[in-house]
Amino acid sequence: MRFYPLPRSFFSRDPRRVARELLGKAVVRFRKKKILVGRIVEVEAYLGKGDPAAHAAAGVTARNRVLFGPPGHAYVYFIYGQHFCLNVSCQPEGKAGCVLIRALEPLAGLEEMARARGLRAKDGKVASKRLTTGPGRLCQAMGITRARDNGKDVTWEDSDLWIVDLRFRPRRIRRTPRIGIRQATAEKLRYILAESEFVSG
Repeated sequence: MRFYPLPRSFFSRDPRRVARELLGKAVVRFRKKKILVGRIVEVEAYLGKGDPAAHAAAGVTARNRVLFGPPGHAYVYFIYGQHFCLNVSCQPEGKAGCVLIRALEPLAGLEEMARARGLRAKDGKVASKRLTTGPGRLCQAMGITRARDNGKDVTWEDSDLWIVDLRFRPRRIRRTPRIGIRQATAEKLRYILAESEFVSG
């Protein structure tokens, strides 16, 4: 299968539109000679300065500078002292916004993901739902860290972290309030593939 990263223009738009259209796309990680692939089944949009739950709400800082552009770059942060979370910057440069990748359906490299997660196969099989269901799990499975990946251009062909179009068309998309946050919880900015068993919440 041949695939290429999505163009920067895809991400240079309102995070709500990007979030919805990311469903069914895939995160691809190149690790040495391994290729890890996971279909995106759950995301959340964060709208920048006007969004109290967004890291960009207080303006530009050393930590969140990636969110202010250019679009199509990984923003990785550490949460609860134990998990990394993968976001991708949206909007034209200078205007903040991002999409948090919350869950993937693992498609390729499951054994490598399981090793990264410290999971053992049972009866020769790995419980795939435990690999990439949730933002912390998917980062661990894909080997995504802030030190390695924050600021990485996911639209660049020489990058080892891509977001690609696998030509998968979701049958039904559902919107819900975002989860795991304490502010701006009412607006429906979480998007999920309703038919997927890999959604986290």
